[in-house]
Order: sequence, then C-alpha cells, then structure tokens
Amino acid sequence: MKIALVLGSASDMPVAQKAEETLAGFGIDYEIRILSAHRSPDAAASFARDARKAGFGVIIAFAGMAAHLAGTLAAHSTLPVIGVPCKGGLLDGLDALFSTVQMPAGVPVGAVALNGGVNAALLAAEILSLADSRLADELAAYKQRLADETAQKDAQLQGRFDERRI
Repeated sequence: MKIALVLGSASDMPVAQKAEETLAGFGIDYEIRILSAHRSPDAAASFARDARKAGFGVIIAFAGMAAHLAGTLAAHSTLPVIGVPCKGGLLDGLDALFSTVQMPAGVPVGAVALNGGVNAALLAAEILSLADSRLADELAAYKQRLADETAQKDAQLQGRFDERRI
C-alpha cells in the first residue's frame, strides 16, 4: 500500500517534504498531489473517492489558513485521513489547527502538530504496519534508535555535571 500526500497549495511543500523524507526512509511508496478544498473541490473529492481503489492506505492532507482539505478528503473517503495544519497567514497556523481538529461527528480526521509532517508520516507508517510486519520491525528499530540517542545525550549531560562537581 502507498500513502497519498495531498497539499492544499504549493506553499505547503516545505512541510510535505519532511513527510516525503520520512516515508522514503522507511521505503514506503507515496504519491503527492496539489488539490484544494476551495479551488478544486471536485478534483479533491474525486481523488478521495478513488483513493482506496488506487492502492492508497492512508491520506495525509497538508493545508494552512482555513485548512478544510483534510475534512473534505475524509468526507469522501473511508481511508484514514491525517491532517497537517501548516503555519502561515495572520493567525500563524492557529486557524489551520482549529479547522483540522474541529471535525463533526462522523467525519474523523487524525491531526498532528502545526507543520508536523514527520509525525504525520510516522503515524501513517504505523497504520500501514498493522498489515506489514517488515514495516512494523523497522518502526520498532526506529523507536529504539530514538531511545538510544536520548540515553546517549543524557549520558553526555550527566558527564558534564560530573565534571562540575569535581
């Protein structure tokens, strides 16, 4: 299965690139599109309706400001949709965050932090890993690397404090 990265506009590309890098690191296939909930609503709805048949397992929607893209895609698909609110505009992304998380009952959208492309990709990978043991093993190894890096940084910090105590 592959993941759809859907951007509301080209200005969302820097955030989507972080997701691309993360997915590529796990060897996950993806496709990227620009489909606007406001400027191309028919194309966005059509894409969402056909996404499962096209081999997608998860849709990640990147949008700023009004950020209706994730909800629009979720309204037309039964696939998991992860919304990534992007910073920008007068409210610096707060409007995008609220638009992404405040969905009505019956139209769920998972959401990550502002500009959270990496976490969106990881969450999508975890969803796909339910049916892919290779990916599950890679995710476990990734989390172990995070733990090892944290332990190493803690050891370095403790060493710095030990030097001060002498």
